[in-house]
Amino acid sequence: MIVRFSIHPTAGAYDYQVSYEGEALFGDEGLQSVEHCIDAAVEGLGQGAVAAEVALGGIVSGTYPLASLALMSAQIAEHAINTTAAIQELMT
Repeated sequence: MIVRFSIHPTAGAYDYQVSYEGEALFGDEGLQSVEHCIDAAVEGLGQGAVAAEVALGGIVSGTYPLASLALMSAQIAEHAINTTAAIQELMT
């Protein structure tokens, strides 16, 4: 299954929710970075998931195999931040 990591900036922190086909599976609040959200989401997944779609602030930056998310969470977090910023800039 391919799950979705929905990450949202809040007042000085980040919240995330992992969902599958629109149904919330789990999440957490008050994490320090997008990378921490990705790491926590990967750690909480069972063996049924093979990949995750990463969305920051409602903007999808990509779909990644779980192994890539676990090994390259910093790079994937940076890509999500850059993608979201670029799209938000275009929308203003």
